[in-house]
Amino acid sequence: MKNKITFILIGTIALLQSCSKQDYYNIPRDANGNVIITTVASTTNTGITTLDNSFTVNAVLPNAKAGDVMIVELLAQQVPKAGGATQMLPIDGTQQSITVSADFKVSATYTRSQAMMTKAGDVVAVTFAGKTESALIKAITMVSATSVAGPKYNSNKVTLIRSAGTAYFDVAVAPKAAAYTGNVVVKSKNGVNDAWQTLAGPYTGAASKVYISGADFAVGKDTMYYMFVSTLGAFIDTVKQTVVANAPYFQLTKSGTMTLGASSGGVNTLTNATVAADNAMGIMAIDGSSLTIHAGSVWGAVAGNTLNFVPITVDVYNANNSDAAITAYAAGTTQATVDPNATTSIYVFQIVTGGTTYYGMLKTGGLVPGVSVTYEYKIGNMYAQFAVLE
Repeated sequence: MKNKITFILIGTIALLQSCSKQDYYNIPRDANGNVIITTVASTTNTGITTLDNSFTVNAVLPNAKAGDVMIVELLAQQVPKAGGATQMLPIDGTQQSITVSADFKVSATYTRSQAMMTKAGDVVAVTFAGKTESALIKAITMVSATSVAGPKYNSNKVTLIRSAGTAYFDVAVAPKAAAYTGNVVVKSKNGVNDAWQTLAGPYTGAASKVYISGADFAVGKDTMYYMFVSTLGAFIDTVKQTVVANAPYFQLTKSGTMTLGASSGGVNTLTNATVAADNAMGIMAIDGSSLTIHAGSVWGAVAGNTLNFVPITVDVYNANNSDAAITAYAAGTTQATVDPNATTSIYVFQIVTGGTTYYGMLKTGGLVPGVSVTYEYKIGNMYAQFAVLE
């Protein structure tokens, strides 16, 4: 009896062992039997703008097999049919079954209507799911196809000032599907309650400049409203911009110290770089044993270079109205030097160099007798000067 029991146990164990022979870990191998180390899934998408009708999503699924079927689906913030708080839910009718290709890639295209996208800022997520692999695109956001940058002058952003100088907006239209070849309709109004006026243009193609001048503003109205409208088929993209025209002012304020007999005895007032008093770019300088500020000896010796001053009040300086400062200069008596020890240590200055005239205001500060003087100045009241001033 004992032998029979032993035989039955041995047979049972053998049977269990034969049934348990299976590949618990199906490790992928190449033709030579080497283990293939796969990577995680990756995704890309073409994106979508307000002038595009569709977008395409792509995934590389290295752990899938050619022929596997993946379910691709869109999700968006929605209120559940049963009610309640908004949450990320699948969008009805967006499931697609896609077969994995030999290169482990899948792609799906959706229209903006399927994705429930109607305006810039609308967002959807995308899921890829199958028996062997999965992937996720957390957010595809519809963006405006039209961008407006500025006001600018010589590619540099500027503050618009109420003057005859002309700046511009850079307008670009960039759908994802193809280059834009249509027109941009530009409208403006100088007051929130005014009627929109269409600018003559034409503003054609993917990039254009829309010019704006402080002289365009009516007296007593310091705000201009702009509307930029791009159209592609049935889609319309509108961007609005508000611009305030400032009273003319010196936009750059600089400061520093000039020291006698040192490499900082002069200053290049166009860039606020300290230099030696006899440096070729020493526009303002002090030298010898005097703290009197004047044109640098080498710079001032160049034909056409001049530096002159007219004293003004601290109120004019603090108001920083360049038109008022220039008017004060024209009405005053010019002088070639500034005495920082004098009661009046605030001036309008005029620099003429290279055929260009620059105006600014200078205020001297603390001084160490026979050693150094500190200064502050304001400069830069015209767009054209900002290609030189720093």
